[in-house]
Amino acid sequence: MGDESEWMKLPIDQKCEHKVWKARLNGYEEVAKLFQKIQDEKSPEWSKYLGLIKKFVTESNAIAQLKGLEAALVYIENAHVAGRTTGEVASGVVNKVFNQPKARAKELGVEICLMYIEIEKAEPVQEELLKGLDNKNPKIVVACTETIRKALGEFGSKIVQLKPIVKALPKLFESREKAVRDEAKLLAVEVYKWIRDALRPPLQNINSLQLKELEEEWVKLPTSAPRQTRFLRSQQDLKTKFEQHQAAGDDEEDGEEAEVPVVDAYDLLEPVEILLKLPKDFYEKIEAKKWQERKEALEALEVLVKNPKLEPGDYADLVRALKKVIGKDSNVLLVALGAKCLAGLASGLRKKFQSYATHVVPTLLEKFKEKKPQVVQALQEAIDAVFLTTTLQNLSEDVLAVMDNKNPSIKQQASLFLARSFRSCTPSMLPKSLLKPLCAALLKQINDSAAEVRDSAFEALGTALKVVGERLMNPFLVDVDKLKLDKIKECSDKVELILGKKSAGTSKVAKPGPQGKVVPSSSSGDKVDAHATKTGPSKRPSTKPGGQPKKGKGPGPASGPGGKGKKATEIREVEPELSIEVCEERAAAVLPATCLQQLDSSNWKERLASMEEFQKGVEVTDKRALPCQALVRMLAKKPGWKETNFQVMQMKLYIVALVAQKGNFSRTSAEVVLDGLVDKTGDIKCGVKAKEALTAIAEACSLPWTAEQVVAMAFAQKNPKNQAEVLNWLATAIKECGFAGLNVKAFISNVKIALAATNPAVRTSAITLLGVMYLYMGAPLRMFFEDEKPALLSQIDAEFEKMQGQAPPAPIRKLAKRDADEEEAPEEQDEEENGHVQDLLPRTDISDKITSELVEKLGDKNWKIRKEGLDELSTVLNEAKLIQSNIGELPGVLKGRLNDSNKILVQQTLTILQQMATAMGPNVKQHVKILGIPIITVFGDSKSNVRAAALTTLNSWVEKTGMKEWLDGDDLSEELKKENPFLRQELLGWLAEKLPTLRSTSPDLILCLPHLYACLEDRNGDVRKKAQDALPTFMMHLGYEKMVKAAGKLKTTSKDQVVAALEKAQAIVPAKPAAPAKTSSKSNAARPSSTAATRAHSATTNDDTDAPALKNDPKKNKAAGSTAKVKPGIGKKVPSKPNLKDDEDKSGPIFIIIPNAKEQRVKDERALKVLKWNFTTPRDEYTEQLKTQMSSCVAKWLQDEMFHPDFHHHIKALTAFLEHLESETEGVIACLDLILKWLTLRFFDTNTTVLMKVLEYLKLIFTVLGKEDYHLTDNEASSFIPYLINKVGEPKDLIRKDVRSILNMMCKVYPASKMFNFVMEGLKSKNSKQRAECLEELGALIEVYDLNVCQPTPAKALKEIASQIGDRDTSVRNAALNTVVTVYNICGEQVFKLIGNLSEKELSMLEERIKRSAKKSSVVSTKQVEEKMSRTQGINPNAAVPRKGCEEVPSKLNQARSNNSHSTSESTTMIPREFQLDLDEIENDNNTGGCELPDLVQHKLDELYEPVSIPEPKNRSVSPHFDEIHGSTDSTINFVVSQVASGDINTSIQALAQIDEVLRQEDKADTMSGHIDQFLIATFMQLRLIYNTHMADEKLNKAEILKLYSCIIGNMITLFQVETLAKEASMGVLKDLMHGLILLMLDSRLDDLDEGPQLIRSVNLLMVKVLEKSDPTNILSSLIVLLQDSLLATTNNTPKFSELVMKCLWRMIRLLPSIVNIINVDRILLDIHNFMRIFPRERLKQMKCDLPTRTQKTLLHTLCKLLGPKIMDHLVLIENKNESELEAYLRRVTKHSMALSGGKIDSETEKGVSTIEDKESKAKISETLAEIFKKIGSKENTREGLAELYEYRKKYSDADIEPFLRKSSQFFQNYIERGLRLVENEKEGKGRISSSSSSAGFSSPPDESPYVASSTSIPSAGSTNGEEVGPAVYLERLKILRQRCGLENNSKLEERQPATSLLSKPTVPTVASSSELLHNKLAHLRDSREYNQEQESHHPPVQSNSNATSAANLDDLKKRLERIKSSRK
Repeated sequence: MGDESEWMKLPIDQKCEHKVWKARLNGYEEVAKLFQKIQDEKSPEWSKYLGLIKKFVTESNAIAQLKGLEAALVYIENAHVAGRTTGEVASGVVNKVFNQPKARAKELGVEICLMYIEIEKAEPVQEELLKGLDNKNPKIVVACTETIRKALGEFGSKIVQLKPIVKALPKLFESREKAVRDEAKLLAVEVYKWIRDALRPPLQNINSLQLKELEEEWVKLPTSAPRQTRFLRSQQDLKTKFEQHQAAGDDEEDGEEAEVPVVDAYDLLEPVEILLKLPKDFYEKIEAKKWQERKEALEALEVLVKNPKLEPGDYADLVRALKKVIGKDSNVLLVALGAKCLAGLASGLRKKFQSYATHVVPTLLEKFKEKKPQVVQALQEAIDAVFLTTTLQNLSEDVLAVMDNKNPSIKQQASLFLARSFRSCTPSMLPKSLLKPLCAALLKQINDSAAEVRDSAFEALGTALKVVGERLMNPFLVDVDKLKLDKIKECSDKVELILGKKSAGTSKVAKPGPQGKVVPSSSSGDKVDAHATKTGPSKRPSTKPGGQPKKGKGPGPASGPGGKGKKATEIREVEPELSIEVCEERAAAVLPATCLQQLDSSNWKERLASMEEFQKGVEVTDKRALPCQALVRMLAKKPGWKETNFQVMQMKLYIVALVAQKGNFSRTSAEVVLDGLVDKTGDIKCGVKAKEALTAIAEACSLPWTAEQVVAMAFAQKNPKNQAEVLNWLATAIKECGFAGLNVKAFISNVKIALAATNPAVRTSAITLLGVMYLYMGAPLRMFFEDEKPALLSQIDAEFEKMQGQAPPAPIRKLAKRDADEEEAPEEQDEEENGHVQDLLPRTDISDKITSELVEKLGDKNWKIRKEGLDELSTVLNEAKLIQSNIGELPGVLKGRLNDSNKILVQQTLTILQQMATAMGPNVKQHVKILGIPIITVFGDSKSNVRAAALTTLNSWVEKTGMKEWLDGDDLSEELKKENPFLRQELLGWLAEKLPTLRSTSPDLILCLPHLYACLEDRNGDVRKKAQDALPTFMMHLGYEKMVKAAGKLKTTSKDQVVAALEKAQAIVPAKPAAPAKTSSKSNAARPSSTAATRAHSATTNDDTDAPALKNDPKKNKAAGSTAKVKPGIGKKVPSKPNLKDDEDKSGPIFIIIPNAKEQRVKDERALKVLKWNFTTPRDEYTEQLKTQMSSCVAKWLQDEMFHPDFHHHIKALTAFLEHLESETEGVIACLDLILKWLTLRFFDTNTTVLMKVLEYLKLIFTVLGKEDYHLTDNEASSFIPYLINKVGEPKDLIRKDVRSILNMMCKVYPASKMFNFVMEGLKSKNSKQRAECLEELGALIEVYDLNVCQPTPAKALKEIASQIGDRDTSVRNAALNTVVTVYNICGEQVFKLIGNLSEKELSMLEERIKRSAKKSSVVSTKQVEEKMSRTQGINPNAAVPRKGCEEVPSKLNQARSNNSHSTSESTTMIPREFQLDLDEIENDNNTGGCELPDLVQHKLDELYEPVSIPEPKNRSVSPHFDEIHGSTDSTINFVVSQVASGDINTSIQALAQIDEVLRQEDKADTMSGHIDQFLIATFMQLRLIYNTHMADEKLNKAEILKLYSCIIGNMITLFQVETLAKEASMGVLKDLMHGLILLMLDSRLDDLDEGPQLIRSVNLLMVKVLEKSDPTNILSSLIVLLQDSLLATTNNTPKFSELVMKCLWRMIRLLPSIVNIINVDRILLDIHNFMRIFPRERLKQMKCDLPTRTQKTLLHTLCKLLGPKIMDHLVLIENKNESELEAYLRRVTKHSMALSGGKIDSETEKGVSTIEDKESKAKISETLAEIFKKIGSKENTREGLAELYEYRKKYSDADIEPFLRKSSQFFQNYIERGLRLVENEKEGKGRISSSSSSAGFSSPPDESPYVASSTSIPSAGSTNGEEVGPAVYLERLKILRQRCGLENNSKLEERQPATSLLSKPTVPTVASSSELLHNKLAHLRDSREYNQEQESHHPPVQSNSNATSAANLDDLKKRLERIKSSRK
């Protein structure tokens, strides 16, 4: 294509890339024109050329390159995507343009670089230019230098970073090329304009001639600060201002210059590493004996520390060495040299030296005792340098410690140090909490005998006065006389503050102008202060952005009046005492003469009249004219406070209160009356008035002062009544006035006196006062009283417990002093109050206990010795409780232990650090850098328990220190920099938790951003997630703009990802915590804006209904933007017009119906043309694929909303779906597969609002689909259902409930059998909640759709379900068991075959669950019927669908929920169904127009009482079980027993009372028979409930619990007195009962109750009854098993528990002789065998206690003694008895006892003969019995076998048939026993059953009639072991059916019952509740299963006709039901 005609035809972009330069030239020209034509900066045309811009710049042809550069410049200026090309284009300019000879090319290159800076890309451009400075081509270096200079000159130092430029300057000055050096000189001059003298240190090492030239140029520069002349796109407002000023002329200045950032020279320097440069023998030399060697070492160090900036590192050893030299070296020259080195070290490290500051300051202060000037000067320099690295707060404790030193030099230098320190402080850096102790110490020194000490103290106080102003200092100078006060003010006038010099360029406020100068005159001083504070807040924040939050506040009140109020208060606090004459004169001016004359009259009536006039006089006098002191002195005039008439005295007291309230009441006036008022507080008649007067004085003179005086006076008087009342008054006053400022120490001493008082009223008042103080002080208050007597301490603790959790009440009275103080810095007050309590507590100095030996132990190589050291340290901390901050060398050593290789020691160190934080309190903050940051390092440990301990420790430290100390500096960023995934995720998680709680943070937080961004791309998923969670919290403090700017330094790929994450985080930035409420006008003005911001934020994060409102409200939008700190440029990029256009576009349909589009998508997926919708987490390609597929089916605007990264847009999309759901049903169905896929993507979002919206939409969409009779396709189901099932495992209950509801609804649009498969897949999840919910859903599906729903086969499905029974999670196990029980209810015993083999434990759990569920499932709940109906029938016609937009959606959804709630929610009540009202059924009846129930009652339902044709029981006998399972009172007893276990105490007590009434009546007690186990289970469940819940609930009245206990124990004692009932208790129940009773006896909480001991005695009595009256075999067996469990510690019992169990066993052993004949020895020996198997002899011997061994031996010896050798015959139940330890032991015991009995030979002979005979007889017996049992087992000879067995037992009464019965199942044993009873009745003439019927009854063994559960669970005629029952059963069924239909069961039905069956007892009615029938039936079914297994091999199953009979009966019942229904109609 060399021909010109060919390339001319090409498109522009292809021309630009053509190989012919002319073609490219033409392309550049055309593209430049095109770029100028494009008006829209967001036009897609710009993106086409995105990749070509670099080629424009790097064009090889010089001519074409010029055009390319011009085109590139136009592109960069206009294209919105130009920023993406910054790095590559800037690099191209530097390397390919700046080396060109043509000046035009260079100019264009410079312009391109400057244009990139203008579009916010300064950093990448500067980075490329700085790289160019290292280029070998001098042309490039010169051009880069020039470009940097121009950029700095135009954009200023805010935009262009100076530090890297300054760093590069020395190298440029060293260049060989003159052009480079000249350009460097120009650049240095430009830099100097912006940073002035800060540039000198970095350039101090350049050539002296060059430096001289620079100095000459610098002098020529103007003194005014330079201005920015070119502005960024985001600074257009500044540009407008600048242009206006230019137009007006340069004479105007608006303070912009003050905003030039001040650059510290220190920041521009490169740090120098000196630790590695230290001489190798430095530490040896510095310890050398010769001073010359020590000097050499120090001189070598001095040279190194002269470097102005040092590399951070571990300087602990070096500081320790210098500290030793300064403190202990005898050579003063070396002391001075050491101090110089320390000063250099502190200056070079600055903030990095902070952790060492507190260690060296005490040594420096102590060394001021040296008098040599050069030493003192060196020490001063050192301590000043150290101060600059830390805060005065951290050093105050050390300074205060030396203020009382005997050496005047030390005191002098300490004061001078304070004076110098104050000069560097701002008012906010000197809070009251810090000033108060320092001023107190300095005030002592102004009275010192040494003049130099006094002068230095005056200077320090004067400096403090200058810094904070008179208003804050005056309270501390109250007691200073005038001369000294004048001296202080004089010193204040002379002081020049350093701060003004230091930050002169930063803030005008900082200059020593109005704030600095303090005028001696009080009033003028107030005015000046007020003026200073008016201007202060507006400018001060710019002084130090990252400073303490207090810095933004002014030092004084916000308004003039506040200042005046303060002045007035201060003047009136103390006034001179007036003489009595002056008082009379002033009082006469306001009071009538008669009043004053009658004050001391002897007539009380005159005195009373005088008081009334006095009161009137005070009331009418103006406040300012009221002479308070004079008036109260008149009141004190004789008789004064000794007034005998109570009426007069009451008036006096009232007047005192009135004067205090109305006038300017001073403390001098208060002192006149307080003594008298205190004396009257105990007076019965005047006490109330006296207290009111005290409160009024407290309001006037401040509560702290008043309370201190009053309490001191009360305890000086020794009157107990007064003391008690004063303490009561103080408690009330604290609540009314608040706790601030109270001198707690003074009260504590008096409270201790009161606690020791003999008068109980005084003690009670003291404890009440402590309770009130506890509200404000919390737990630390208790530390003051830990030495009190235990009884008193328990009373104090009880009072504290009452106050636990209560918040202190808000003050209702305003104190005069507090009113003025409130307007100071409120945050300072908060800090002071928080730290106040901690400061009061006495702290121990443990530095002397941190010995060198302990330090050596902690650093020893042997871990055991290190552990010893840690143990010792822990002991020291425990003993000290509260410690001072001075802990010697401990921090360095403990830091090493945090890195210990032994993890146990690391954890122990963390525990010690927690102790230290608690013990040291807020002072622990000075150890944050050296000890706190290493705690964060422990986050990197691989062990989770170590990390958890580190997190706990870190939080305990932060609780004491606050977050500021941790965020200052780069320590946190250095930790985050470490590429340890554990450390990163823990640290980020911690920051995400803490940052939202802060109102402001350190600016150093920005240092963490690069590492935070690195974490967003970390390989570890947890780290990435934590980083994403942390982003909004960082943005909350740093702002979106700063964070995006920081992301600009990243690589392009990383940057895109980070910026996307930032945009997403921007939407969820939390609002900053609101500032505490303030009284100043400034805060009131600020409050609305913060409220608006909060409201806007909530609007962005709440539900979707707020989102549109926010969009359309520009005010809210603006507020939201400011909350998230979005830069103005970004806010402006969203114009309003496109929004209006979009709204117009939204009017059409949202779904586009394309015929066969859905089918085509399915085909494409099957043909693998597109990705199959199957993933664990959605990847980008899935999202893109879905977006592509939706582009043709969904409206464009909706698609943009759906695939927007911001969740608010997703909410809008869902809202649109809801609005169009009904109107575009066809469109929804056509695009259903795509909609469901998009909804699955939303399942992976973390925003709960979106998820809830999705679920609501799904519920409605499936409602609509059900109406339309639509059925999901397999493709739609497979791409949606698995992801829906994943959400069923969500932790939030509401979400899980909604998902289950949706799954339920889906069964109407998708086959349940296919659903089953998806739900089964959900069981493979690792989420236990998901597995549990899936199992419940499977159970629901099986219950509704029967076993046919199980796929692929029931057996496979059930095996998978049953495998979950062994899951570790309880909820999964329970759900699996419930599902299997559901199957059991359907198919009965067959379930055991279906589920396959289970372990013994799992099988027992299943059987137990089946037992428990038997009663509940006896009657199928109507709820289940309804659920089946709701799942199988069509959708509810009343389900609501939104018609009028999203506003109606919530209410309609609620309606839909209520309509479907019966299908998803389960009944929570435990009331049996028979006793419930079926409200839903009634409602449905009403809806269908059915008759109301009251009409039914009036009808005579004669049909029901017609004779029922029931087959006569000709061939079968009535079931032998019939009499056991039928009882009319059973249902009542079941109900009452169930209430015993109720969670409501009153319900339980009532139930127990009813049962007790039955048990106490002999004739009724038998009705409890058969319910004993049930009753005992309910009882010990209630005991467990009381023990675990009621006793732990502080709100419950303990008297009620005791009453419940009494009822339970009383019932049990009554029960166990009835021996027949007591023996019914089974072994397992007795075990649980004994366990509960023993736990009750051991409950220490009962000791605190008054009736606790009596209760324990009752329990003891009950246990004796249980042991004596229960079945001996059961109780003995239960005790053995309980002992076994307790020793295994499976029940978490104490040794005392096991001991009590053994005591019970001992009692049973004593009873053995009397019960040995009736116990089942075989069972007892089996239990002992099991015990010995678990606890062999060796294991028992290893136990500390030998009681279990002795108990076991005693039991076995007693049994051997009672039974003799026969005991060996009772081992038949033990398998492999030859291997049993029990058998061997018994043989030894019996052999030993035989040996002792004597006559060995004869007895052996006789024994031998008898043994042979016994063996022969036994063999015969065995043969006979075997024959008999064989007959019983055969079907034909059953009756004959039973008759023979009966005769055999009658003949051989002592014959033992147990061994034969034991081999068979329990069911078979019961069968034989029933048969024997029938034979016995026949033989004795009692039987009324014919032999034919009897034989027929036994001719069909149970296995011939397997149980088949009917769908209604009503036992059929053929289900009772193949036997037909009498008419009563049919009537019972009819009764149940009547109940279900809402008909009453009246007494007529009972009258028609037939006579009791032939086998039933006359006293027991024959009709049982259906629940009892099923309960017993289930028990027999398990027995029949075992029996079937035994008989299966002998007898093949014979099909009976029971099923047919059952079906016939059921049909009959159905007909009756139909008749009932027709009668209702």
